[in-house]
Amino acid sequence: MNMYRPGRLVCRWLLLLILVATTAGADQTLHVPATPGSGSGASLVIHGALDLPQMRPLLAGFHREHPDLEVRYRNLTTLALHERFMAAPDEADVLLSSAMPWQYRLANAGHARSLESSAARRWPAWARWRHELFAITFEPIVMVVNEAVIERFGEVRGHADLLVLLERHAETLKDRVVTYDPATSGAGYTYAIEESRLSPRYWDLVAALGQAEAELVETTGEMLDGLIEGRYLVGYNLLGSYARDRLADQPQLRIVVPEDYALVTQRLALIPRQAPHPAAAERFLDYLIGETGQAVLARETTLGAIHPALEGPGTATSLRQERGEALRPITLGPGLLATLDDLKREALLTRWQREFSRREAR
Repeated sequence: MNMYRPGRLVCRWLLLLILVATTAGADQTLHVPATPGSGSGASLVIHGALDLPQMRPLLAGFHREHPDLEVRYRNLTTLALHERFMAAPDEADVLLSSAMPWQYRLANAGHARSLESSAARRWPAWARWRHELFAITFEPIVMVVNEAVIERFGEVRGHADLLVLLERHAETLKDRVVTYDPATSGAGYTYAIEESRLSPRYWDLVAALGQAEAELVETTGEMLDGLIEGRYLVGYNLLGSYARDRLADQPQLRIVVPEDYALVTQRLALIPRQAPHPAAAERFLDYLIGETGQAVLARETTLGAIHPALEGPGTATSLRQERGEALRPITLGPGLLATLDDLKREALLTRWQREFSRREAR
């Protein structure tokens, strides 16, 4: 019997979507069962710091290519993912995380298997480390500004504009600005250390955030909730992929990709050395860096595809053509380890708090 006739395929996908939606709501997991009678019945376990709405189309696309695999996905925070792996390094087949320094440290310490496929060999050198760690997304870090602020005080196109806005109108914007707390957020700390290297005026901006008594939070989701509810008027250093997804129907909020410089983070994928199902893991990672999986990223998510053969909306190629040298991808290399050095971390956070707490006479 042919299980892939159009009518049966549609029914199969309706059942799959119902199942995914049901299991997703309870404990932040997705379960995609193997198609009955499709083959081996092998399993694949993925742990990722990637929200379910973004992960769902990726798993659906993978299931179309590999219906014989049962896939289980667990969504975790970046810190929980890392800690869970260190406690049980043989539990997951693939790790996906935007915490670039932590993923790099795992690979550098010998925890990752090498992927020696043709797709891995063709992957851009800037987006991989050896054949063990692969960047799969291209996600600018952005600002979000309420249109009421722009109408009253003028355009905010980059960091210099934001600095002027905060310095001149700190009282008006008091408690209405939000950003990451670098002391409690891995992403916020990573962006802080990168910006302190990039911009000589970064510390002035931190001081201006302090003058406006900016709210400090742990996640982009918290920032977006407050911006949508109107509690905040300006958000600084949000993950652009999540902002585009959440703010599509919020015309009062404008996403700003800074014109002077925009950090770009990438989600990094690796196969643990002790993965329980390494063959299935290789199939999934090949899919993520292959043209098919990357096309799903570009077409059905806001994460940004890297594959050099893809152009148009949702691709790194298109964004580079639009923004040029202003885009500053965080380098995938040994420099990431510096962000995890305890002494450097303490020094940066001490200065960050000192500058944030400074009150200059105006």
